Amino acid sequence: MKINILKKIENDEHLITSMYHQISNIITENKTKMIYQINNTLVETNFMIGKIIVENEQNGNIRAEYGKDILKKLSKKLTNEFGSGFSLSGLYNMRLFYTRYKNFQPPAGNLSWSHYCYLIYIEDDDERSFYEKECINSKWSKRELKRQIDSSLFQRLLLSDGKTNKKKVLELSKKGQTINSPTDILKEPYV
Repeated sequence: MKINILKKIENDEHLITSMYHQISNIITENKTKMIYQINNTLVETNFMIGKIIVENEQNGNIRAEYGKDILKKLSKKLTNEFGSGFSLSGLYNMRLFYTRYKNFQPPAGNLSWSHYCYLIYIEDDDERSFYEKECINSKWSKRELKRQIDSSLFQRLLLSDGKTNKKKVLELSKKGQTINSPTDILKEPYV
């Protein structure tokens, strides 16, 4: 009888462990999905806010001081109602985001709003596209993206091999990196 009770306890433990792992995997997987959905919704929301700001500035012809005063008041009102995230600089970023990405479609790489806050300050479309694609392909964090921008990766690649390399870099900015062999994935030259 004692052996039967021990076997039952052992079977129960295996069952609990199995159920725990299954449930744990579902929770982890769905938390990741939720994070991506929340992030995409935040980015879309900020894009739409930027669009409203731009469209109400009389096609960008609003006087600078008048526009600044409007955005200050709007920022204060939004912050009072919805909390942080609507500072004057935040609204400027949303406005700039809309002007840089007028035909915005959230990319499959799920860049965060923080990523876009670095990308929007790059004026050149090819350069911005290059960093965006590399960020997605290489899964750069926002800090890594900032580091690569600050180190002028795009310009260094353009200068490194003359005309041939310039063509390759511009192609990368439009298509992203293509992986043809396992060595294309390795980032470390030594390896």
